[in-house]
Amino acid sequence: MAILESGDTVLFQGDSITDAGRSRTDDAEKGRGYPSVIAAWFAAMQPKKNVKFINRGISGDRAKDLKARWTEDCINLQPNIVSILIGINDTWRRYDSNDPTSAAEYEAAYRNILSRTQRELDAQIIIIEPFVLPVPEDRKAWREDIDPKINIARSLAREFGAIYIPMDGIFSTVSCCKEPSFWLPDGVHPSPAGHALIAKNWLAAAGEM
Repeated sequence: MAILESGDTVLFQGDSITDAGRSRTDDAEKGRGYPSVIAAWFAAMQPKKNVKFINRGISGDRAKDLKARWTEDCINLQPNIVSILIGINDTWRRYDSNDPTSAAEYEAAYRNILSRTQRELDAQIIIIEPFVLPVPEDRKAWREDIDPKINIARSLAREFGAIYIPMDGIFSTVSCCKEPSFWLPDGVHPSPAGHALIAKNWLAAAGEM
């Protein structure tokens, strides 16, 4: 069943994967990533539905950063649909900066933003699980850190009744028929095809495909 209705506001939140070069001053400029693809496809498929799409992803953000800016960049915008993709930097900083985020810290920050969203907005929540592919090879070691965070995202989705999009599993599956670098050239940031794959699964989860 389709969840987007005319008059709705959809908010995309996350890190650089969501940010994708979006404008900081013009909501019409949603960047080069999956939020822009979703908005374009939805407009083409549902031209009679007037839905506003807003991108507030910020490159480099972790779950704690979303928590810190949730009032300004979520609650104050009064969205009806809140889509969240967060977690890869909670893993990445452990390996490139010796600045880890424990699973417990990740869960606490994520739970806070979900609790506030549910309590203060009563919005439909969409959770996209964080993902990584083994490009380059050193990304394989990241599974130790990211897998518990993926399990936390899944558990929180169940707890808060969120729509869940298992992109780590989806990217792993499609990498069996096309090399991982085709989808995520550095194992983290999607190619145009990778962004399109996220958008396709998001629209399907929202009942639009």
